[in-house]
Amino acid sequence: MDLGLKDRVYVVTGATRGLGNAVARELVADGAKVVVTGRDEERAAGAARALGPDAVGVAVDNADPEAPARLIAAARNAFGRFDGVLVSVGGPPPGFAADITDEQWRTSFESVFLGAVRLARAAAAELEAGGVIGFVLSGSVHEPIPALTVSNGLRPGLAGFAKSLSDELGPRGIRVVGVLPARIDTDRVRELDGLSADPEATRAANESRIPLRRYGAPEEFGRVAAFLLSPAASYLTGIMVPVDGGMRHGF
Repeated sequence: MDLGLKDRVYVVTGATRGLGNAVARELVADGAKVVVTGRDEERAAGAARALGPDAVGVAVDNADPEAPARLIAAARNAFGRFDGVLVSVGGPPPGFAADITDEQWRTSFESVFLGAVRLARAAAAELEAGGVIGFVLSGSVHEPIPALTVSNGLRPGLAGFAKSLSDELGPRGIRVVGVLPARIDTDRVRELDGLSADPEATRAANESRIPLRRYGAPEEFGRVAAFLLSPAASYLTGIMVPVDGGMRHGF
């Protein structure tokens, strides 16, 4: 199946590793060009080198108000166009409600929520019909995850923003989509499992609650996200797509 990605240009934030990097790899493999970002300049440059000549790296923090303009300009300067953005950001700190400080809430809100809103708003002003804005969110959009209180608070709100934005941008032919990972085998998920007294037992218990009985591979997530960003998904907007091996039990 031809996804229609050849020579299209996307900004993918948080793409030096993990889910963002997995999506960038799949986009490039199908012919797209990408601007990949991370907060560390060396890691952003290294991620771009690993992707080859169809990628450039830019060091930005999603919380920086100047980041959206820089990234869209980087896409146009490097590749001559801008077709969409996938907003991915490292997960906020784990913890229970009583453990999270005001500063942690503020910092997480700036990076996870407000940074995403700014980037989406800037992209919406620059995109033409056929453009797309995507968000990497979480299964916490539908069901709170124990010990991830900050994510439980911010991700559903961002999904609501994405849904509202899809209604506003639809008449212009611009799509908005969300992708909801659950237990994908990334450094972040291994770190969360490692917070328990027995990480292997924790993983086994989590796998037992997944109908496919395993964690997902990053490339499995990347392929779904690449499809949603592609012209092949041209009639999909305002949706939140779980990539979770069936872990969510609702329809």
